[in-house]
Amino acid sequence: MIAGKMMRSGLVLVALLVSAAALAQTTGDYRAGFTQTGNAFSFQTTTAAVRLEFCDAGMFRVRTSWDGTFEPEEHLMVVKYQWEPVNVQVSEEANRFLLTTDSLRVLLAKTPFSLRVYDRAGKLLLADTLNGARRSGDSVSVTKRLQADEHFFGFGERMDFIDQRNKQLRLNVGRGKGRPHEIGAYNILEANYSPIPFFMSTRGYGVFLHNSYETFWDMGLGQGDAYTFGAVNGELDYYVIQGPKFKDIMARYIALTGRSPLLPRFALGLHAGTYSGGTWGHEHLTSDQYVIALARKFRELGIPVDLLWLDSTWRIFGTQGGKGATSFEWRETFSNPQAMFDSLYAMNYSMVGLHLRPRFDNGKTMNLLDRARAEGYVYPEPDEYGEEKGEFVNFFDDASVNWWWENGVKKLADTGAMFLKTDEGSAFGGKANESDKTGPTDKKAQQLHNVFPIAYAKAPYEKFQQHNGIRGLNHTREGYAGIQRYPFIFAGDWPSEWQYFLPVIKAGINIGLSGVGYWTHCMGGFEHPADPELYIRWVQFGMFSPIAMVFGMDHPGYKEPWNYGDDALRNFVKYDSLRYRLIPYLYSHAYELYRTGTPLMRALAWDYQDDPNGYDIGDQYLFGENLMVCPVVTKDAKTRTVYLPQGVWYDYWTGKRYDGRQYIHVTTPLDTLPIFAKAGAIIPMQTPRQFMEEKPVDTITLDIFLGNGKFMLYDDDGRSLDYQKGGYALTPIATQWDGSRLTLTVGEPEGNYRVGARQYVANVRTKERPKAVRVEGREADWHYDDTAGAVQVRIADTDRQIRTMDMVF
Repeated sequence: MIAGKMMRSGLVLVALLVSAAALAQTTGDYRAGFTQTGNAFSFQTTTAAVRLEFCDAGMFRVRTSWDGTFEPEEHLMVVKYQWEPVNVQVSEEANRFLLTTDSLRVLLAKTPFSLRVYDRAGKLLLADTLNGARRSGDSVSVTKRLQADEHFFGFGERMDFIDQRNKQLRLNVGRGKGRPHEIGAYNILEANYSPIPFFMSTRGYGVFLHNSYETFWDMGLGQGDAYTFGAVNGELDYYVIQGPKFKDIMARYIALTGRSPLLPRFALGLHAGTYSGGTWGHEHLTSDQYVIALARKFRELGIPVDLLWLDSTWRIFGTQGGKGATSFEWRETFSNPQAMFDSLYAMNYSMVGLHLRPRFDNGKTMNLLDRARAEGYVYPEPDEYGEEKGEFVNFFDDASVNWWWENGVKKLADTGAMFLKTDEGSAFGGKANESDKTGPTDKKAQQLHNVFPIAYAKAPYEKFQQHNGIRGLNHTREGYAGIQRYPFIFAGDWPSEWQYFLPVIKAGINIGLSGVGYWTHCMGGFEHPADPELYIRWVQFGMFSPIAMVFGMDHPGYKEPWNYGDDALRNFVKYDSLRYRLIPYLYSHAYELYRTGTPLMRALAWDYQDDPNGYDIGDQYLFGENLMVCPVVTKDAKTRTVYLPQGVWYDYWTGKRYDGRQYIHVTTPLDTLPIFAKAGAIIPMQTPRQFMEEKPVDTITLDIFLGNGKFMLYDDDGRSLDYQKGGYALTPIATQWDGSRLTLTVGEPEGNYRVGARQYVANVRTKERPKAVRVEGREADWHYDDTAGAVQVRIADTDRQIRTMDMVF
């Protein structure tokens, strides 16, 4: 009987699948009506309208509409639609069209209508399978041929894998839900705080699916020789982006979706968050005096820090949304917020911010929810009687944003707040963590759900930038394609357990492969007290992340280092101080992020695209161009295995030399984060400091590892937007090494920003004592440190002069 039911169920399922396949519409065959308008080429098939539009010689857009109309352009994901004319040669043959640029050959077969893309050398980049584009019900998708040597990277803040070949994904802003948390909210497979519908292929191309609905991706699991991507609704609209290198693909992707702006230079220092003494359930313990004492303790213990923010318990919880909304009214335990801000800035904190949620709420006096509803400044959610019941700030409407700013946020800004932590962006059209409310769920809200976090981050970023008169900054948890314009992203609320440490590292690697370079996480985890060893290891990783942040909700520890013992405190100060010294190196890479989209935290595949050994390594990454960081992610580990890509590498701490293209085994003392430097690495470092602007950057130490290398040192004023108008300087630095002689050249600063007099110190890592050292051809004063294995040479002050040092062995 049971077998009979199972057989009947199987037959029903087969019938449903056959029926769905029959209902699906493909693009059919080319019919007629080929036209060209500027860079756009239009085709009419038996079932659909298809449009190809070139952005440049190596990037084009493909749009398919089965009802003959195309959706209006949006401006949250894509910032550029108007492109310079592209020289496209067009030819039509009996069975195909051929569109040729300086970089690509695009073949459009007529029967069935399908796409194949080659580079100019004839290498196949991607190709539709037969009847590749289709619509089934509301969903749209396209299937491409999967090539034997093809691997896929990107897709946003994924915590599961680096290489997504043979994987299936669904991208929709949110997190896992349900209890127990271990398989519900803390399910790393469902983690979607910042999904991004974009990938790069090792074949030398990328694809950006320009659709804000939930998207689905089968990258070869369902069909071994094909991959499919699509969306549950909306238009089939995607960009094909040629490389061939990942950096070339990324440069074109950010031309579409926007650059990541430079943060204030001090924002590369430590960020510290606090519940002001009382997390949820302990709100009565909060106070402005706790915040001042916390800030003072960081300074007294010599812990470098620049930014501080107060999380949710600074405000009273409202009458409608509770913890899930924002009343904008200070909790009674904060007796004098203005004086608190003044005290923090007097201690040289560069920026202080506040946590916020996207819903209005009524407090005791301001009643912003009722007022916003009455004046039409909430996202419309009428009840069955037509009465307005919306709670979300309508961040899609400029007038609503202005009202939110003037009546809520600006009052906080006038008191002293300089940025926001915009939390719970996933709650628009999804269940909020802190309440049982879901918000709007209609079709329009489903379309806006994924881009709501962008609009939500954009509003305070732009408003505070104007109000503060310096570069903007916003701290947010959720994002989608385009969120890099309003940095930065943090990884979310992951527990302080070893099992989540490695997935968080993978999240940072993957989001860097997806166009988002500024990213961070809670050192030691967010929830629950951490194992002290885990805390130490996580802090080491945290200080070598694009943004360094310490924050937790575990009462009363809150992840401050002094709560985890003397070893943890020493470790924290050691790596925090090292990060502050490395700021010239990191800031120069931040400029490269702005210019090209190259992430600060890079997967091995970014620099070594043709090396399959690195494709799915998730516990190593390049930090900038010259350093390989290898966190220890196993409890009680005495050793770990490291993969060194092609080239020559040096142990950062000991100077030991290794040939690349091999796996090595290294010891891992608790106070040591394994780091390796490339041969030829030039790492500029500044003098130690407790906060970024404590002293001028008038001395730069160049940490040099033997080899041929180059570095472009970036300088600007660190605060203004002048860098976008040429207000910066680039100083070229290079080394040449022939096995017996090292030549270092520090060039003249180039650009409109005046660096001023600066002293350089060369710190050359070598196990061999040099025979002679000359600066500008004259014998120089130098010192060889046998213990450190390094030669130190002070080079004369330089302004706009070229300086050369020769070291002979």
